[in-house]
Amino acid sequence: MSDNVAHALSGAGGGIVSMALTYPLVSISSRLQVQKSDQSKDAYKNTMDAFFKILKSEGPKGLYSGLSSGVFGIAITNGVYYYCYEAVKSIFEKTKGKGKPMSTPESMLAGALAGCAVVLATHPIWTVNTRLTVRKGVDEEGQSKKSNAFAVGASILKKEGLAGLYSGVGAALVLVINPIIQYTAFEQIKNKISKMKTLSNLDFFLLGAISKLCATAITYPYIVIKSRMQVSQKKEERYTSIWDGFQKIIASEGIAGLYKGISSKIVQSVLTAAFLFMAKEALFDWAVWVLVLAGARKARLAGKS
Repeated sequence: MSDNVAHALSGAGGGIVSMALTYPLVSISSRLQVQKSDQSKDAYKNTMDAFFKILKSEGPKGLYSGLSSGVFGIAITNGVYYYCYEAVKSIFEKTKGKGKPMSTPESMLAGALAGCAVVLATHPIWTVNTRLTVRKGVDEEGQSKKSNAFAVGASILKKEGLAGLYSGVGAALVLVINPIIQYTAFEQIKNKISKMKTLSNLDFFLLGAISKLCATAITYPYIVIKSRMQVSQKKEERYTSIWDGFQKIIASEGIAGLYKGISSKIVQSVLTAAFLFMAKEALFDWAVWVLVLAGARKARLAGKS
């Protein structure tokens, strides 16, 4: 068995660790993204204001609303992504010869293919997670916030059909460019630094942070539009397309509306990516030996590719 499965397992494990550590920031950024009006007394003014208002009205649990679906989603997302990314990477390496790293265009192509596979496989999970995360008490349809991911998913499927679970999928596909930027930057910087020194866990942490910062800053408006399209809205407020979303947000909220919650999102994204890359590298050898012990791989193949 190739290293693809080991990369998928370590990527999933790293994703779970990073999501669990940063989830309150996920919750806050999601709520700020879908908030259209800042005028009401209950509106969140910024990240810290949101943090204290959620704690006051919902307690610590409010910061972890939808955590189970988020952890499940990130495990599947990273597992699928790393498996596909490494599969494409291995094809390039076989054609070029062992030991030769991918070029920037090849890294981008690998990221694009893996990203599209992830979106198609996991978008319903993230639609459910977004709705669980942004609800306060009882939502506009009278559904209690205590309902779980399965109940929310079943409700969406019943009322909106499969299209409801894939709300905002167009924006999500555009956002495939986010991991392309992230992983391309990561791979290229890593290749250059690895020629000068052996990379440590701290190096992987910093590389993950830098690469994710670049990706999030560039693609954030699409993240806002995707989040809003995933949330159930009144017919007159619904975005019919990505372009419609851009127009309505700029018309009613200005350019700033496209960047709501960006401070908490950048902090969350950078920390998530940093913890992810560090944890993935640390978990890779463990994943290899789990496969060896399970008989899915020969011991002589253990170790990083």
